[in-house]
Amino acid sequence: MGSKQVRLLVCFLIGTVLFAAGCPGKEGTLIKNIVTRFGKPPVISVYMKDSGKKVKMDIDEYLVGVVAGEMKPGWPLNAYAAQAIIARTFTMEFLSRGGTRALHGTDISTDEKEAQAYNAKNITPTIRKAVQMTKGLVLTYNNRYIKGWYSASSGGVTALAKEGLAYKEAEPPYVQSVKSPEEKVIPKSELLWQATFTSDEINQALKKLNQGEVGMVRRFEVVKRGHYRAVGIRIVGDKGTAQVHGADLRINIGPEKMRSIWLTDISTTGGKVTLKGRGFGHGVGLSQWGAHALARENKSPEDIVKHFYPKAHVDKIW
Repeated sequence: MGSKQVRLLVCFLIGTVLFAAGCPGKEGTLIKNIVTRFGKPPVISVYMKDSGKKVKMDIDEYLVGVVAGEMKPGWPLNAYAAQAIIARTFTMEFLSRGGTRALHGTDISTDEKEAQAYNAKNITPTIRKAVQMTKGLVLTYNNRYIKGWYSASSGGVTALAKEGLAYKEAEPPYVQSVKSPEEKVIPKSELLWQATFTSDEINQALKKLNQGEVGMVRRFEVVKRGHYRAVGIRIVGDKGTAQVHGADLRINIGPEKMRSIWLTDISTTGGKVTLKGRGFGHGVGLSQWGAHALARENKSPEDIVKHFYPKAHVDKIW
């Protein structure tokens, strides 16, 4: 690797790309999430959540653990490979914003709440092959890394960022709502869910959202939907009323319990709210169960990621 490439790589990894005094690009421009090409996978520093250690490894070695942590064992090769492309994209975009340097002094972390899931114990030869066969492939739009969002199950239709994530910025032009064929392969127990929440759980979530407590819940209703999702929820109690974005409520009430905001049924009795829904996760971008179904149809990894991000480009950066 030449001195100019090394300089670009160092600047990229330490997060200086965000500042006006950043490193010059190929034509003297400033790098700010601009796609950069490398001769080989860059070496990054990783904070290991389980041990608290900081280790260095190349990005593709890190991604092997990510794919193993993000997808179930025994899935098709091309599903793992599609996940590798989207996870590599997520990683590069994340690093371009400074990664976890402010938290741990590292480029990235294995804490899924901070970046992506990681499980070295679940690594298999198939997963290693999936990462290797997609070496250097990322999704880009206008020569920038896309956000690379993905979730377990979209329920059958993916969401826009403002719907599934309550994204505060302008809707990214590369995010679209598309059909996902996951119902062909996903178990009903994974696709459909039901959960009951007490008034206390709901009020605690509202407090986290800086909303006033509503007391005992009398009504829980969807007042606005977007591609099936409950983007506007009104909660009426004996002490007041609150209205929140469904995605914000889900995160603060417990995303493992309120598995999605695609709500199919709501019932309220005795201050308790029972919700039924479809899917698991925010539903934006790649659906992992949808990728599984497309892989079963012998779709290539590139075709799979393009299915969920039709406006993005598959680009090879090393």
